[in-house]
Parts: sequence; structure tokens; C-alpha cells
Amino acid sequence: MRTRNVVIAGVGGQGVILFATALAKAALAIDLDASISEIHGMAQRGGSVISQVRIGGRIYSPTIPEGGADVIVGLEPLEALRALPFSNERTQVILNTKAIVPTTAFLKGQKYPELGEIIKTMERFCARILAIDAFTLARRCGSTKAQNMVVLGALAGLGALPIPPEAFEKGIATSVPKSSLELNLEAFRMGMEFTSSSKGLDITR
Repeated sequence: MRTRNVVIAGVGGQGVILFATALAKAALAIDLDASISEIHGMAQRGGSVISQVRIGGRIYSPTIPEGGADVIVGLEPLEALRALPFSNERTQVILNTKAIVPTTAFLKGQKYPELGEIIKTMERFCARILAIDAFTLARRCGSTKAQNMVVLGALAGLGALPIPPEAFEKGIATSVPKSSLELNLEAFRMGMEFTSSSKGLDITR
């Protein structure tokens, strides 16, 4: 089986590591091999966090080379842009449209790029971009903290990975506290439905 490479980019507090853990556990649930590597910036202060998940029959290295991502998951638009070096002409992108302005940029009065500018730039380097308002969908579920699970659902619905929805749900069940399991599963299912119904901004070459 060909190895699938997923890069997850976000900021501290968005649940990047939880996303990666649930994804890897979903792969393990169907007896695939999986590995995770993480790069933490100033995660506790809203800094950049990147996690790499590799899935396949046998994984020999935990890191994804530049240009090697099958999917880039951007939990925050600007962080997705920073992850572009991992893209190639076949890369699919799932982009949460909720922006988080970096504290340093806010204090210096620097302008945050328009979402359209970010998408236009990414469009030049990727095969497909699916934009999703995970913030609004997670709020409908009862907590905006579940944005990462909405985006995980969108990834499951994309069909880019050889993992069935049931395995994704097992990965979530073994990664989140029991007290928040139902909320996280609801957010996941909402994201998956969103992808399958193509309600997002879908830019395909």
C-alpha cells in the first residue's frame, strides 16, 4: 500500500496534536501502520504547531519531505499557507476559514491577509482546496473547541485516505475524554456531511 502523508498546521490551543492522534489511531484501528511527528513553536502562546501523520502498510520514517504531502489540513488559514512547502500538484487542502491573528501582528498593527488572497496563493501550488467554516459548525454542536473534529470529519469525507468513517470514530473515541465524546463525534459527523454535500468552497483544477 502506498504511504499517505498528511500535514496538519494550526496554532497552539486548536487541537492539532489531538487531530493527529485521532487520525493515527483511526489508521491503527484497521491494522495500518501510522506514525506522528510534531513541531511545536510557542504552542502555549498561540504559536505555530505542525504535526505530520504518515499512514500505510509499513512506515519507515516519521517525517514528510517537502513536496510530499497528499493532504494539508489547515486549522488556521495563515498556518496552512506556511505549510505550502509540503504541497505538490496533487495535494488536496482542507482549510478552516476561521482566522486567528497572531499576537505579534496585532500588537504591531500588521494586516492579516484576506482569505481570498491566501486561497489564491495556495491554488497555484495544490490540486484542490476545500474551505470549511469549522468555527460556525462547531458552535452549532455546542463548543467551538470542536473545530478540529469538524475538520477531521471533512478529511474523512474527502476520501483521500484508505480509512472508513467507523475507524475515524474509533480513533476519536480513544483520544478524547468520555465526557466530551458525543460532542466530538457530532462535530466529526457534521464535518463529514459537509464534505459529502460539497457545501464548501471547492477549488479543483
